[in-house]
Amino acid sequence: MYQIIKPLLFKFDPENIHHFVTGGLRIANRVWGVKPLLKSSFHVNDKRLEREVAGLKFKNPLGLAAGFDKNADFISDLAEFGFGFIEIGTVTPLPQPGNEKPRMFRLPEDDALINRMGFNNQGVDVVAHRLSKLDRKELIIGGNIGKNKITPNEDALSDYIKCFDRLFDVVDYFVVNVSSPNTPGLRELQEKEPLMHILNSLQQRNLKNEISRPIFLKIAPDLTESQLDDIIDIVGETKIAGVIATNTTISREGLNSSANLHNETGGLSGKPLTKRSTEVIRYLSEKSNRTFAIIGVGGIHSPEDAIEKINAGATLVQIYTGFIYEGPGLVKRILKGLLKSE
Repeated sequence: MYQIIKPLLFKFDPENIHHFVTGGLRIANRVWGVKPLLKSSFHVNDKRLEREVAGLKFKNPLGLAAGFDKNADFISDLAEFGFGFIEIGTVTPLPQPGNEKPRMFRLPEDDALINRMGFNNQGVDVVAHRLSKLDRKELIIGGNIGKNKITPNEDALSDYIKCFDRLFDVVDYFVVNVSSPNTPGLRELQEKEPLMHILNSLQQRNLKNEISRPIFLKIAPDLTESQLDDIIDIVGETKIAGVIATNTTISREGLNSSANLHNETGGLSGKPLTKRSTEVIRYLSEKSNRTFAIIGVGGIHSPEDAIEKINAGATLVQIYTGFIYEGPGLVKRILKGLLKSE
């Protein structure tokens, strides 16, 4: 069904159609009988899919990556498609509009997207309040946090602490995002010294609470091997839960789309990222002797893509662009594929 209507959806601006579809999903889920229908159509309930990672019990290892539901508007609706966890954000302390539009571009010849959204979100107070009202049951929710565009890097820690404190009671795990290419200077925080400062400070805050929250670090696929070695050292020294590999890439290598599209600035996601994200996962897993959890994301468009990342060392996986190109049925296909691969 989705592949039939996809050509029509793809005729419209990707950001506008995203809002249209998610808003329509919310309305549909208010209609009697729709939620049970979605559950029967998309959910795969099997004990063999359960995973325990960083002290959290996931009903299955497939999640929705950050960026799709930035403001925690549609968690209950999206959960009906069978995800084991959903990551909201990136959230910043203050609301911000993000970069100028247009800021998202489809590359259909490559099954890819380019976005330069710029952490557009309603601010941590709005998101925290919305999450506090949510009946999430067994669904795991992650909070992806970042700094405001106007905050200089030397003051970035303050922004991460504000988000961490405000979301602490309403999310199950945190993701420190220092790898988006769409906030000027943000990727400089991936360097060892500033990153150690941020993560150690959050961990100190974390351990003061009766219940601690697992902290993951989201990294770029464009890091060199020496930088990945630094990441392994940082995870070991700060004792955070693990890494999300990877964010979008600034590379445009091997694209088939017209030059006017792939010359757009921003982060590239989708199939062109499949190989590199898996390489990063494998490198981190092997070099660290699997001493920390890795959430694999980047170019997962099929069950085989998800299995490849798990075989490379990912404990959990996430989708985003694949969800847009392949449709909601991808969730069930991946989960069924994981069961068959056991």
